[in-house]
Amino acid sequence: MHHPSTLRTRLVRGLGATTAALALASGLTACGGDAEATGTTTDKVTIGAVSNGAARQAELSAPVVEELRAQLPEDVRKRGELVIGIGALPAGSPPLVYVGTDQKTFTGAEPDLGRLVAATLGLKPVVKNSTWENLFVGVDSGKVDVAFTNVTVTEERKKKYDFASYRQDNLAFEALKENTWTFGGDYRNLAGKTVAVGSGTNQEKILLEWQKKLQSEGKDLTVKYFPDPNSSYLALSGKKIDLSFGPSPAIAYHVTQTASSNAPTRNAGSFSGAGESLQGLIAATAKKDSGLAAPVAAAVNHLIKNGQYAQLLTAWNLSDEAVTTSEVNPPGLPTTNS
Repeated sequence: MHHPSTLRTRLVRGLGATTAALALASGLTACGGDAEATGTTTDKVTIGAVSNGAARQAELSAPVVEELRAQLPEDVRKRGELVIGIGALPAGSPPLVYVGTDQKTFTGAEPDLGRLVAATLGLKPVVKNSTWENLFVGVDSGKVDVAFTNVTVTEERKKKYDFASYRQDNLAFEALKENTWTFGGDYRNLAGKTVAVGSGTNQEKILLEWQKKLQSEGKDLTVKYFPDPNSSYLALSGKKIDLSFGPSPAIAYHVTQTASSNAPTRNAGSFSGAGESLQGLIAATAKKDSGLAAPVAAAVNHLIKNGQYAQLLTAWNLSDEAVTTSEVNPPGLPTTNS
């Protein structure tokens, strides 16, 4: 999210390593580069389709708003399609984007929101999948209209792209459901805890900074590393660690996957991926001056006002990352942190 490689590391390390997730990742790799989105009819969008239990499937009403459609660039309006880019190769990132149980449909909160936006603008959604790096190549070349793939707004990226924010960029603590501890936004609440984190990730950087602060105050925070997410979860379920710290969406997904297990987990508190000084934001990403960011933001705000946005996030267990307003080119991570 801050660096392409860091994005992938954060997502992959944060995922619950279930066999279902691994099977879905394999299916996504085999799926190839492009796939046309499904689940959209005249004014209905099916969200959470073929999600392997990661979402509650629902059919949402999303009629065309002609006033918003009129704001589209003329070439996009005439073409009648919104080409939605996702950077999910070589493996998916539940619950954000991955291949569904039918082994062909791209599902997840990201393409589902893209489909709702397209429907609201009176456009047919077409999903194009690629690697993270090629996602931006697609936007640069015009082969992709807008990327919905967990892109964090940064000041550096704003030099080349326009953004329409739609979700908070948060990290979260995962705890056993029986554990009543909550983060509360204060690092001092971590005193005496043992926390697992992925090596080389943004969350590791933040956690180690908190560890230094606590040590300077005469308190202790133990940081543990594990070779894979499954090992981290086994340590959590076995009470060898108190918490795991990772990307909020990945933890939301893992919570759904452990719900019926002998050691169910919960989200015990979140923290902005941008740090204390700024709420990081995830945004739809379009080529600079393409004229797409404003109508996309307007469509998201329409969905927020009319409730479909909240229904989408609830279905994917991502309500904690909701924004109240979609902004065009909001403040992003400073260039020094990008």
